[in-house]
Amino acid sequence: MDTHKHHHCCSPSGCCGAKAPSVSRRQFLAGTGALAMGGTLLHQLGGQTAAAAPPLVPRALGRSKPLRIQPVLAYQIYHYRDATSWRGWSGLITEQHAEEERNRIKTELAAMAEKADFPLELLPLVSARNNEEAKDVANADHDGVLIFGASGGTDLIISLANPEKHNLMFVRHRTGPAYLWYEIVHPRFLRREQDAPQGTGGMSYSDVVVDDYDEVLWRLRALHGLKNIRGKRIVCIGGALGWDKGGNSGAMQRARDLWGLDMIEVPYDEMKVRINKAFDNKELVARCVAQSREYLAQPGVTLMPRQEQLTTQELVDGKGSKQTLEQMRDFTDRAFVLTEVFRELMAEHDTDAITVGHCMGAIIPMAQTTACMCLTLINDEGGLAFCESDFVVIPSGILLHYISNKPVFLCNPTYPHNGMITVAHCSAPRKMSGEHYDDVLIRTHFESDYGAAPKVALKQGQNMTALVCDFASERWMGLEGVVLENPALDICTTQSDLQINGDCKRLAEEMRGFHWMTCYGNYLREVGYALEKVGVDWLDISTKA
Repeated sequence: MDTHKHHHCCSPSGCCGAKAPSVSRRQFLAGTGALAMGGTLLHQLGGQTAAAAPPLVPRALGRSKPLRIQPVLAYQIYHYRDATSWRGWSGLITEQHAEEERNRIKTELAAMAEKADFPLELLPLVSARNNEEAKDVANADHDGVLIFGASGGTDLIISLANPEKHNLMFVRHRTGPAYLWYEIVHPRFLRREQDAPQGTGGMSYSDVVVDDYDEVLWRLRALHGLKNIRGKRIVCIGGALGWDKGGNSGAMQRARDLWGLDMIEVPYDEMKVRINKAFDNKELVARCVAQSREYLAQPGVTLMPRQEQLTTQELVDGKGSKQTLEQMRDFTDRAFVLTEVFRELMAEHDTDAITVGHCMGAIIPMAQTTACMCLTLINDEGGLAFCESDFVVIPSGILLHYISNKPVFLCNPTYPHNGMITVAHCSAPRKMSGEHYDDVLIRTHFESDYGAAPKVALKQGQNMTALVCDFASERWMGLEGVVLENPALDICTTQSDLQINGDCKRLAEEMRGFHWMTCYGNYLREVGYALEKVGVDWLDISTKA
């Protein structure tokens, strides 16, 4: 069977062309029956949870490194010479003017930093008046410079822009004294007095901002994403995969080469030992059961009895049970224990990122639940947790997470039509806004009718970023969608119909890859700017001409 034509979340025969332990639907239901006969975690504990179990407190897993930027005022004080041109354009004519400008910049930068919704470290403003000062600034400990190009020669600006770092230039038109580089940044610096851009200092046309600090801020947000994806370590349970035909797209190597991702592969033989050890630890199990029950008691959380999910024929065949609500609680309890196994793995490898491959064929027999709920919990705590281990799209999730400073949702798209598209999957975060929890219905994972999977009610009217990556990792496409409704189709648990803010026909024609990556808010310009820095083509179908 070609698993790439069986496009469910995960097929029982495994994902991406690689075989995993096979579990039939009959075995799934038999396993559920075993639970109903007394195999619950509470039964193992004698029906008691640990009285001293700590309350559920979401852990702060996020490991975002702040973007460290050095602002620098580049200027030159000109001296009068009789009967000849002696100064260039600039409102900084005296040192007093320069000091006034430094104070103005400090005030403006402080206001900009207050608006930053990502970790940003702006170093104290410095000045560069000659090449030596400029080189010292360029080579100091920071991620890049924000050049205020008031005046000074071309060599001064070139000396400031270390091509190994991320550099921006701010020039004034209407917000203060005239800046020389408002006039000459294009011909003298970016093109070096030629017609074609020269990539001086690693900078392009996108790296120059006139007057507007909001334009500076979104670029810094994108650079923060770039800094944090570089060298990111991620635990890959069951190995790293790619979702093209045969799973041999080279996506894993491309992720290593382009982004420097450090993929720690953990085989399922090792996972089985870890999972068994966790479930044999009564103290751990008791704590997890207590936390699970507290989670289920929270406002906005609803547990759906499995009996309500069974088809009429299944009920006629006697597969329903009076203990179905208990079964769903047990699936959720077990998910909390499995989450601890995942957390332990991440801690051992000093990371907050994890992905699970072959999840349906391998995790269920070991944990007697699915991994869906575990990934939701980790994402809500600020970590990065993905199903499928699809490294065609996972890099986009890491980048988008660090750009948006919010959880991201790996999902399956459908066919775009009538200006809309449905996206769905089984491990959506609840904390999509980064601040507030969306309501959730916990039910079984659809394809297996087993385990605990969250049906998150994405906020209606919420705009979202959607990223579409090609198998070759050479071109990404982006669009803005708006949540229309959360239907109840017989598909993956979290499902949403999105209005396409853009060219629906072109989306259908240009779709590549398989999975999508999404998050709340519109971050298309940041993603496009970041991709320009690494040489990946970008198509934004939501940008108006």
